[in-house]
Amino acid sequence: MDILGTYTRAAVRSSGHIIEAYSTSFGWACRTLPPATRRDIAAIYALVRVADETVDGAAARAGLEPAAVQEELDRLEAETVRAIATGFSTNMVVHSFAATARQHGIGADLTGPFFASMRADVTAEGAAAQDLQTYIYGSAEVVGLMCLRVFSSLPRTDRDRPEVLQEGARRLGAAFQKVNFLRDLGADRDQLGRVYLPGTSPAEFTDEVKREALADIRADLDAAAATLELLDPSARRAVALAYALFCELADRLERTPAATLAHTRVRVPNSRKAVIAARVLTRPARGTVHHD
Repeated sequence: MDILGTYTRAAVRSSGHIIEAYSTSFGWACRTLPPATRRDIAAIYALVRVADETVDGAAARAGLEPAAVQEELDRLEAETVRAIATGFSTNMVVHSFAATARQHGIGADLTGPFFASMRADVTAEGAAAQDLQTYIYGSAEVVGLMCLRVFSSLPRTDRDRPEVLQEGARRLGAAFQKVNFLRDLGADRDQLGRVYLPGTSPAEFTDEVKREALADIRADLDAAAATLELLDPSARRAVALAYALFCELADRLERTPAATLAHTRVRVPNSRKAVIAARVLTRPARGTVHHD
C-alpha cells in the first residue's frame, strides 16, 4: 500500500475544496485544465487563500490579536518551507502545495516574497508602509510565476522564451490584483483600514482617478494577453477564461461611478460568467486572446 501516496491524494482533494469554496472565476478556469495540472493549480490557490484569509479577517474573527495573527502567518511560512524540503506536512493544504512545489521547482524565491506581502497586511500600518509595487509583486505576481512553473511542464508550452512568459505571468497577476483593489475599495478601507492604490482614499477618489487606475489595469491585461500563445493550449484556454472574467469585471468597474464604487462591491453574476465561459471555451485554443 502506498501510504504517502494516499495521504497526498487526500491532501490534494482538500485543496480542491478550497478553490471551489472561495472563487467561482478561478474555479471555473481551473476545471478546464488537464486533471494533474488542475490539481497543481488548486494546490497553489489553496495555500495562497489560507494565508490571505489569515490576514484578511478570519483569524481576527476567531479572536486573535495582530501579534497572534503574525505568529500564525510565520508558522504557516515555516511549515511551507519545511514541507518543501521534506515532502511532508501535517497541514493538508501545505502538504498539497509542497508536493506541487517539489515537482515544479517552486521554492523560497517565490514563497518568500509572497509571505512578506501577506505579513504587511497584518496591520493597517504595515500595509501603508510597504511599497505598492513590492506588495503587488509578492501578493500577486509571484502567484502567476508559480502557476507558470506548472504550465511550463506541459508539452506544448514554449520553454524557449522564458522571459516573455514570466513577464506575461507577472502582468496578469498584477492586473488581477489591481482589479481586486478597485472592487474591494470600500471593504478594504472600512473593515481592514487599508488603502492600496494612490488617490483612492475617500477624500481623493474621483472618476478620473478610477479611469487612470483602469488604464493601468488594461495595459497589464493587454501585455499578458499577448503572451498567452506561448502556453500549451490546455493552459491557454484556462488562463484565457480567467482573463476574460477579469476583463468583464474591469468593464463593470468602468461603468460604476467612483462615488458608488467607494462603498459598493461590484461583481459579475454567475449567469454572465457562464456566457463568458461558453464563448471562451468554444473558441479554438490558439493565438492571442481577444476581449469582446
